[in-house]
Amino acid sequence: MTAPPPSAPHALDLVIDFVNTLDVDAGTDALTTPASLSAWLAEHGLLDGGVALGRGELGSALELREALRALLLAHNGAEPDDRAAGELERVARRGGLGVHFAADGAVTLAAHGEGFAAALARLLIPVAEAREDGSWPRVKACRAPDCQWAFFDRSRNRSGVWCDMAVCGNRTKVRAYRRRAPR
Repeated sequence: MTAPPPSAPHALDLVIDFVNTLDVDAGTDALTTPASLSAWLAEHGLLDGGVALGRGELGSALELREALRALLLAHNGAEPDDRAAGELERVARRGGLGVHFAADGAVTLAAHGEGFAAALARLLIPVAEAREDGSWPRVKACRAPDCQWAFFDRSRNRSGVWCDMAVCGNRTKVRAYRRRAPR
């Protein structure tokens, strides 16, 4: 039995899990209703359980998810999407995301907004922390257009392009071979 891969630094697994609530390959979405969003946020410690959300909040969460996916695709060679950074900025502002300094010299990020806005802003804390040490660009979305699964690139030279070489990498190579093969 092989051990599971270590967790990504800075709680980036939380961001990866959020992006992966939409499984493009399987055609499933874990966030289809305000109740499912509320449950997901509560399960991940971002929002108190039982908080009722509406369609507007669901739309905002889905916009953030797709903005994060666009950034992860850009980490993997796609064209950067200027709107994605703007969406992250809006979420950070609405949630009151800010830097805080402690007497002992510690510096932390925290969301001072209330409820749902703060919950979304808390999703951005690992992004900001990872940006500081250079690990943020290692969070990528699979290059396969029928997958786009978020993953943490653990390759030594940061060259991983597929979430799973045995699945997406193989599919891509077979498609390329078939295009080149004589008919």
